[in-house]
Amino acid sequence: MGGAALPPELDNLLLIEYFLRQTGKRKPKVCFIGTAHGDAETGRLRFYAGFSRFDCSPTHLPLFARTPRDLASFVMEQDAIFVGGGNTRSLLAVWRDWELDRHLRAAWEHGIVLGGVSAGSICWFEHGVTDSIAGPLASLPCLGFLPGSNCPHYDSERLRRPTFRRLVARGTMPDGIAADDGVALHYVGTQLKNVVGSVPRARAWRVGRSRNLALETQIPARYLGLR
Repeated sequence: MGGAALPPELDNLLLIEYFLRQTGKRKPKVCFIGTAHGDAETGRLRFYAGFSRFDCSPTHLPLFARTPRDLASFVMEQDAIFVGGGNTRSLLAVWRDWELDRHLRAAWEHGIVLGGVSAGSICWFEHGVTDSIAGPLASLPCLGFLPGSNCPHYDSERLRRPTFRRLVARGTMPDGIAADDGVALHYVGTQLKNVVGSVPRARAWRVGRSRNLALETQIPARYLGLR
């Protein structure tokens, strides 16, 4: 999800509803991982406030205090895992130290729904555009579950779009896909199946390299507000 899946007033949770629906369960178990924000209480409380509006069983995975001893079993008990935003580089370092990256790959291969917003989006790809380090936006190698690169906040942060295009054009990062705020990229396996949006006219974009230039192709998102 490019951004704004849990908006400030929690008044538009269409992406969360769509995310939970992919489990195929009447009351799915869904786990929040807030590593990218250091397990900050604010992010955790917003997760519970938003997800508790749906018929699901929410929980969270702390990695900075009282972490479950058997992480593999904890992860595999879930129907869905939602990763919050923040510092992706720190997220990856902590996950790898706990071997959580390995458990998440097993969950993905088992059919557990994985997703998230911002850092929780780019972490699944080979590379992502990140602001984890002070200074200019940069390319960050990520988990590589999904092929190519990813850029969130494409329409809401003014430097995201030109930076992603420049990095792809230079070959610094592979061809990829970007998402506006309010847009979710729905993958099944490693194939993009659907692009959906919680706001009208939100879009995703394929960005590819051709002769040291970045070619951008628009992918309209299906607006979830139309029933």
